[in-house]
Amino acid sequence: MFDKKATLAKVDRLLGEAAAGGAQLAVLPEAFVSAYPKGLDFGARVGQRSDEGRKWFRRYWESSIDVPGEDTAALGEMAARHKLHVVIGVIERDGGTLYCTVLFFAPDGSMLGKHRKVMPTAMERIVWGFGDGSTLHVFDTALGKIGAVICWENYMPLLRTSMYSQGIELYCAPTVDDRPVWNSAMRHIAFEGRCFVLSAVQHVTKSDLPADYPAVLDGPVIRGGSVIVDPLGNVLAGPVYDQDCILSADLDPNAILEGKYDLDVTGHYARPDIFRLNVNRRAMPAVRFEEIE
Repeated sequence: MFDKKATLAKVDRLLGEAAAGGAQLAVLPEAFVSAYPKGLDFGARVGQRSDEGRKWFRRYWESSIDVPGEDTAALGEMAARHKLHVVIGVIERDGGTLYCTVLFFAPDGSMLGKHRKVMPTAMERIVWGFGDGSTLHVFDTALGKIGAVICWENYMPLLRTSMYSQGIELYCAPTVDDRPVWNSAMRHIAFEGRCFVLSAVQHVTKSDLPADYPAVLDGPVIRGGSVIVDPLGNVLAGPVYDQDCILSADLDPNAILEGKYDLDVTGHYARPDIFRLNVNRRAMPAVRFEEIE
């Protein structure tokens, strides 16, 4: 945590192990590069901020990445060298703001795009900005249509609906939610969307923390709980807790269409005469420059 160079080296090692095991798609957890700062408050109180908290925010910013930038180029090179589709959670910096972001890479090393978390949860809002609808995309790949919904975004029914409507087939759910109920949510989403769900959950121990980490954490820091689920809600692999692991499963794309035979929530099972969702996919910058003629 907070060591970007070491984290990127770990990503390279994990991708190599996944590729050696026959993987074609590798999904890594939320905020994997370089930290989910569990337990930190960054010195924030109502009406107060501390100098020490500001220093920790700067340290967090320094271990985050520019998108695009030299670190995304390095991640793309890893994807190409290991011949993998890669979906990975990062902390993206844009000016003085940090975003919880997922990046998508093709096996040729190209970056297909990104998704910024639209709704940080609770204290996350102190250090992360809000994404907008411009990154709510599903990407066409040789493996199928891939998209990502980050952590508690998965509890936003309308956001899930926007992904289902784009025909998502490989629904990636990077997270740090290590509670057993997360597994239940992933099974529900797979069954609801008739898609494969691949949820990568961080596993962090105290040995991963910087020596001067100020938060007091009892027991494991983040327990893991990664899981892979098929379109009928059957668990194919996991969940695995309290240890590092690489989960793998063979996914049969025919199972997606067979599942939609009796439930297609944005197709024959929708009632657009009663319910309708409008999604604003325009980027919403704070400042727009216009040339006046």
